[in-house]
Amino acid sequence: MSVARALLRRSPIDGFILAILAAVALAALLPARGSAADILDWAVVAAIALLFFLYGTRLHPREALDGLKHWRLHLTILAFTFVAFPVIGLAIRPIVTPIVGADLAAGLLFLCLVPSTVQSSIAFTSIARGNVPGAIVSASASNIIGVFLTPVLVVALMSTDDGVHIDTSAVLRIVGQILVPFVIGQIVRPWVGGFFGRHARATKFADRGSIVLVVYVAFSEGVRDGIWSIVDADEVIAVMVICLILVIVMLVVTRWVPQRLGFERADLIAIQFCGTKKSLATGLPMATVLFSGTTVGLIILPLMIFHQIQLILCSWLATRYGRDADDVDRLSTARKR
Repeated sequence: MSVARALLRRSPIDGFILAILAAVALAALLPARGSAADILDWAVVAAIALLFFLYGTRLHPREALDGLKHWRLHLTILAFTFVAFPVIGLAIRPIVTPIVGADLAAGLLFLCLVPSTVQSSIAFTSIARGNVPGAIVSASASNIIGVFLTPVLVVALMSTDDGVHIDTSAVLRIVGQILVPFVIGQIVRPWVGGFFGRHARATKFADRGSIVLVVYVAFSEGVRDGIWSIVDADEVIAVMVICLILVIVMLVVTRWVPQRLGFERADLIAIQFCGTKKSLATGLPMATVLFSGTTVGLIILPLMIFHQIQLILCSWLATRYGRDADDVDRLSTARKR
């Protein structure tokens, strides 16, 4: 077993990425259906709540308050999410429309308008040893603001025949699944913080396990809805290539710009993982409210593809950052001895 772990550690493909790819393959072959899908939907809700409860128990209240005060970090992340992304989406739309068609091009623009993910952004920031308190505040703020701002951006930048309705249940989900468990974790931290600190491996499993579960459930939903049969294979491949390029460009930009602005390593990581994500969980229900008819499936397809690509690339990057931090810690400990 130890030999297998050693080989896996030295492998260019991290075990976390393999788990995500396995979740995608399993969803493609055996998607969750019926009562199993309903159970897994609740499991995702529970996993997210547990994840943020654990974050609450691990973070000192002073660190959480410092994260809330870091306005410069939050404005930078929000600027990437709701300014840089929409500008890029508008710029590429005339270019990609002849390649993938008007509906998929509209979907590519729509994915640029939705808010950032919450659980994966924060989990990746934690794995990479970044500014977790700042990531929690920024990612949560992005989703809350996005509930109101994304429909406004859709109306302003996209052509829709129907009126826009803002679903306040999205705000309630954020409060119930994220903020409440986090606050409870903060409250009980004096009594349970030491226990979870001694079992850091279990909390690490919760970080990564929640993402794998979200990938499987999200991909299963796409398979059940028959999204992959709506368009031709060459159009799907073209959208995949475009999304891959978009993720890579944003990963580079969200690293390069903050470096020039003088952010520290922990903040750079939070900006990169929060500023490059687009939320499938938030974007899908928004799309069903903002659009109607058969075009909904085409509009959400790019977001689904983008979501899978961002998870795979960011899982690799977060693991690499985490390994680098571990190597620095080991080197520092060796020098002290």
